[in-house]
Amino acid sequence: FEINVEADERVLREVYLAHFKECIDNGAASVMGSYNKFRGDYACESEYLMTKILRNDWGFKGFSISDFIFAVHDTEKAAKAGLDIEMPAIRFYGKKLISAVKNGIVPLDVIDESAFRVARTVLKFETAPDPLSNYPASLIASKDHISLALEAAEKSIVLMQNNGAVLPFDKTKVKTVVVAGKLGDNENIGDHGSSRVYPAYVVTPLEGLKNEYGAFVNFIYENGDDMEALKESVRKADAVIFVVGYDHDDEGEYVMQSKIEVGGDRKSLRLLENESRMLQEAGPLNPNSVAVLIGGSAIIVEEWKDKINGIIHAFYPGMEGGTAIARILFGDVNPGGKLPFTVAKDESDYPYFDRLATEVVYDRYHGYIRMDHKGKEAAFPFGFGLSYTQFTHDSIDVVTEGDNIIASVNVKNSGSRRGEQVVQLYIGFDNSAIEREHKLLKGFERVSLEPGESKRIAITCPYDKIRYYDTETGTWQLEKMEYQVYMGSSSDEKDLIKSSFQVN
Repeated sequence: FEINVEADERVLREVYLAHFKECIDNGAASVMGSYNKFRGDYACESEYLMTKILRNDWGFKGFSISDFIFAVHDTEKAAKAGLDIEMPAIRFYGKKLISAVKNGIVPLDVIDESAFRVARTVLKFETAPDPLSNYPASLIASKDHISLALEAAEKSIVLMQNNGAVLPFDKTKVKTVVVAGKLGDNENIGDHGSSRVYPAYVVTPLEGLKNEYGAFVNFIYENGDDMEALKESVRKADAVIFVVGYDHDDEGEYVMQSKIEVGGDRKSLRLLENESRMLQEAGPLNPNSVAVLIGGSAIIVEEWKDKINGIIHAFYPGMEGGTAIARILFGDVNPGGKLPFTVAKDESDYPYFDRLATEVVYDRYHGYIRMDHKGKEAAFPFGFGLSYTQFTHDSIDVVTEGDNIIASVNVKNSGSRRGEQVVQLYIGFDNSAIEREHKLLKGFERVSLEPGESKRIAITCPYDKIRYYDTETGTWQLEKMEYQVYMGSSSDEKDLIKSSFQVN
């Protein structure tokens, strides 16, 4: 709530605001100001952010709101900065704002403009055609929604490690499976704060396995409290599935309850000590051992990844997550998800982080960008994800048409089963005259291929996406130079093929 963020103008515009601008350009109607300070002002009280950039530079026509309860600290500063609505209850607006207007502290035209922005946005959406004539309660957990929840979970799960093709399990051969860990039978779908959802039901990993394959396989659940009993079960089983990671108490919205911290930032990027020990001690006892990771971001796996043969990252997979996990482990679904972050080998490979800091300076190097910059090798690179089939990429071609770069590549399923590949396009800036990243992701496309099938995948990147922000002129400039082009299956250049194009 108190940290002050500093960033130079190029880093701010090119790195940390770029995704917000993408949302504005695609029609976002409302923007929320965060709790933290930026360059000494709280975000909701920053005229530079809320008016200069958001409205003047980006042309945003919607309205702004504050994050809840603790984001506004000064009536005059927030109103003059361009904050339209204080949420969720009135602390600094309401009577205080009326008084500020009456006393000439806040000009009336500031209020008029704010009211106009809110009214205009509400009217725009109230008069727009509604996709449905009504929204009955029967839509909740309807068949279509359940199918979508399952599809989302199945497509997002990432196969990170598959030594010796331990996965998928064969239900005709694997007859006794131990499911180990407290999260194995836990309805764990993420945060219990303001982002919490209340589905009609949640399928746990154990339930999903039993529902899908219980007629063929005997699943034995061990929560891991009795390590010796677990080891004995693991030795006797045909396979073992460790379900490990986090829940809302470990990461999520921060709450202080009776002087006990709940949620907030994780204390560590590694597993809880008891889960790490379970993997290290019990994992090697069965060659068909797999870890299912549950959590919202990267988990460092170095101390135990060689003790087991398979790893999948399921994130917080939602109400049908247990079904999706089961179907991937037993091969009814071929995993095609890709990591949306870099899994480093050590914490030092990430930017320095102090969860209690009150000051921080952001630079442009994080994730795979930092790995490139520092010459480090990730444990699992950004964009990485295995499949139960194999893909090849060849014959890259790059053309420029108008204000666009169009890069294409042949993708072939060279394996024995249908699968999905996410083709990624990176643009490189090694010849820049100014400080820029080695390469940046500028597009991707998911493609489904039958065994032996090939497709040519083309990805378009507008020139606007490769410009840099010129702080002297306050404009976005396109450098005249040779740019590198990379296409493939992850940010690791061993998984990419390379070409180039020239801007004259």
